[in-house]
Amino acid sequence: MRSRTWLHSLLAASLLLGLVGCGSGGGESTGGNAQTNGSAETAADTGYPEKPLTIVAPSGAGGGWDLTARSLAKVLVESKLVTQPITVENKPGGGGVVFLAEYVNQDKGNDYRLFVSSPPLLINHNKKEGNSPYGYQDVTPLAQLTKDFGAIVVPADSPYQDLPSLLAALKEDPTKLTIAGGSAPGSMDHLIAVLPAFKYGIDPKAVKYVSYDGGGEAMAALLGNNADAIATDASTVGQYLKAGRVRVLGVSSPQRLGGDLQDIPTFQEQGIDATFTIWRGVFGPPEMSEEAAAYWDKTLKQLVESEAWQAELQRNAWESEYRDAAAFRTFLAEQDQQIKELLSSLGMAK
Repeated sequence: MRSRTWLHSLLAASLLLGLVGCGSGGGESTGGNAQTNGSAETAADTGYPEKPLTIVAPSGAGGGWDLTARSLAKVLVESKLVTQPITVENKPGGGGVVFLAEYVNQDKGNDYRLFVSSPPLLINHNKKEGNSPYGYQDVTPLAQLTKDFGAIVVPADSPYQDLPSLLAALKEDPTKLTIAGGSAPGSMDHLIAVLPAFKYGIDPKAVKYVSYDGGGEAMAALLGNNADAIATDASTVGQYLKAGRVRVLGVSSPQRLGGDLQDIPTFQEQGIDATFTIWRGVFGPPEMSEEAAAYWDKTLKQLVESEAWQAELQRNAWESEYRDAAAFRTFLAEQDQQIKELLSSLGMAK
């Protein structure tokens, strides 16, 4: 009976992961978030922004949130889309849970402090253990910028040359291998790890998964021989691959990626019928002003159309997936419902 439950659970996970990169078009603002009815010209007339800005990565350095925040700040400043200085701040703790609680309660109406996030914003709000009382409805969605994919990574001197060889060893004796990730059980990296295992015929409950606070810490664990493999964001591994420190066994994209990962086969190429897509977006505070929200609606659209941003996408092996504020809110509502259903099927919903 338990194995049948896990079968249904992982089939639900597979369905969700295939849908994460999809979504609908426009939508209306909900909850207490700022409306964006004001024009970009009206926002410009206010003089916003009039002082330095901060973009928060709710994790340690080196993970997907950190890279997204730094790329965003870099292009905004270097392209002169924003004339004020922008600081990137790392706020690790609980996979974003600690930061979000602080942000919702202390930064209400603070138009000068934004943050980046991805599916854990929804997952942490809906899961039973380690959950957050706050979700996307408690902040102001500004735009989705990219989609990324998962990767299974081992040290460069690992005996595993491809994904099937790792999964074969895992199937033979799951207790001998540790797979680490930068998110809590039931969250993104855990699902990246267990989905291909399930597709290979391994009981997901048997996978020895150890969570760290962000992709950077998970990579440090791998390089420090504290894990046999990690499940992580594909965009974060290029520098380690170029340096010869890791081997990437596979990526969860439907097709091969570009850049540093162009020679890495997908899960599907290796006979593992699994894909996983990660969206990333920008958010503002609760009760963000209409003027600031309109300013970012205009500015982030200009950002994604710029050559500098296209270069960042290629350098980080990201794919562009832009949704403006209205479309992003609609997409988040759809994703939130799907994640509730997924966690319920896993017995992890609050």
